[in-house]
Amino acid sequence: MKVSGDWLTRAETQDVLALLAAPGHRALPVGGCVRNALIGAPVADVDIATDALPETVIGLARAAGLKAVPTGIAHGTVTVVAGGLPFEITTFRRDVETFGRHAAIAFSTRIEEDAARRDFTMNALYACADGTVIDPLGGLPDALARRLRFVGSAPDRIREDYLRILRFFRFTAWYGDPAEGPDAEGLAACAALADGIDGLSRERIGAEMKKLLSAPDPAPAIAAMAATGVLAHVLPGADARALPVLVHLEGDLPPRWLRRLAVLGGEGTAAALRLSRAEASDLEAIRTGIGDTQSAAALGWRQGIDRAVAVILARAALSGMPPPDDWQAEVLRGAAARFPVRAADLPDLSGPALGARLKELEARWLAAGLRLTKAQLLA
Repeated sequence: MKVSGDWLTRAETQDVLALLAAPGHRALPVGGCVRNALIGAPVADVDIATDALPETVIGLARAAGLKAVPTGIAHGTVTVVAGGLPFEITTFRRDVETFGRHAAIAFSTRIEEDAARRDFTMNALYACADGTVIDPLGGLPDALARRLRFVGSAPDRIREDYLRILRFFRFTAWYGDPAEGPDAEGLAACAALADGIDGLSRERIGAEMKKLLSAPDPAPAIAAMAATGVLAHVLPGADARALPVLVHLEGDLPPRWLRRLAVLGGEGTAAALRLSRAEASDLEAIRTGIGDTQSAAALGWRQGIDRAVAVILARAALSGMPPPDDWQAEVLRGAAARFPVRAADLPDLSGPALGARLKELEARWLAAGLRLTKAQLLA
């Protein structure tokens, strides 16, 4: 079987593959680019596996006038930039010893050993320069069926790196078959080893959750996380029941992970996922908006379009009541509105009295649906 696409046939990819192949080394696109090409998903990055040692890769690239950066040379990874495009090139490896997110590795010349240390069978697929797929572990049927299975023993793969629990649910959301559901063996292993999540860095957990919640429909995967106890380790107190309602209400709107995170609830979410200050502020504003009664127009004016949309849809998902029929138009109207009164319009007031009067007029304006003119407010 062959894969194809611009990601493979473009000159930059072929030049990098030929660069390594010329001296007799193997150079094979691997992982996500092959998987996505097989299932018709977009290909963003092209990773390459090779039997050439990192020093050899650097020497060949620089001799060809290409930039070579030893981004992870201790683990065999060199980033080669061709035509402005980065290619992560990693030497075949085998694990000597594993401990958490770190492993003692040895370089290898055997593709089977390299494949055996990968996480899921659909990620252990390689391709030749002409697109011919190489399948050392029998992962091709899994990829075509959108069936996410761990390589070898699921518990063993998880113990090597507990982040793979979250990757299991993230990949299920993005690449799994919704009708089939998560792999039973993988699900059982994630449930049994969920305590291992507590030893992961919050930054790594947050990065995985953002990617998971950005999937077209993360609700089934999040529900599986809740059922296995994994969600409680990630977001204590979170409740996944409103998420499928929110996804349905979103319709054709672009997915927004923060909007979806808001309806999950939970305790100490910003710290649990190491959100940035801006992300934490957005989340707090959305959650506060869910609990008040501001109109769609008022939300659009106060919070801006993205936050207002998140508040209205989250309110509906959590309450079980549909949003107002004209809510989208009202949000846009509010976002474009301008409060008509300025301090200069109240020349007889200053200091706290001026601030109080402006606040009073603003409240009247909002209560009237942002429709009162300056003359009406000052009358």
